[in-house]
Amino acid sequence: MSQSIDAPLESSKVDVFLQELAAIQQSGSKRIAILGSRHVPITHQQLIELMTYALAVGGNQIMTSGATGTNSAAIRGALKGDPNLLTVILPQSLDRQPRESRDQLDQVMHLVENSSNDSLSLAEASAICNQEIISRCQQLICFAFHDSHTLLRTCEDAEDQRKIVTLFYFD
Repeated sequence: MSQSIDAPLESSKVDVFLQELAAIQQSGSKRIAILGSRHVPITHQQLIELMTYALAVGGNQIMTSGATGTNSAAIRGALKGDPNLLTVILPQSLDRQPRESRDQLDQVMHLVENSSNDSLSLAEASAICNQEIISRCQQLICFAFHDSHTLLRTCEDAEDQRKIVTLFYFD
């Protein structure tokens, strides 16, 4: 019986699939990161907020960053669900965040500032922040556009670290 050249590749895909299936079926809470674009229609924000609320009520630890749009919706949902299960990791110091974000972030109990990144551009600081977030999570849920390079790179990095990645596209 001949063996296909693709057998090792197929075996690897099956292994990854089985790992992901086991992680999905895992009972108990998970550490779930929710990241996404700042430019999100209000109806999408409401869906993200509702999903995050349900995840928090289900006992999952929620991690996100402090930006407007997706992350802000995730913060609102987690705060309504269980504020103790929310961790927000900022790309820079709290002082560097927009006023509307700071008002919301005042309600967050577990807030991590990265003031050492204040000298970097927001894009550079966000990339570093996203790496920190995915290093702490088991699963990443990401909302992006096809040209959201920083977010798409974050998803690739999470997959490389064998995290469960769920990517939703707005476009």
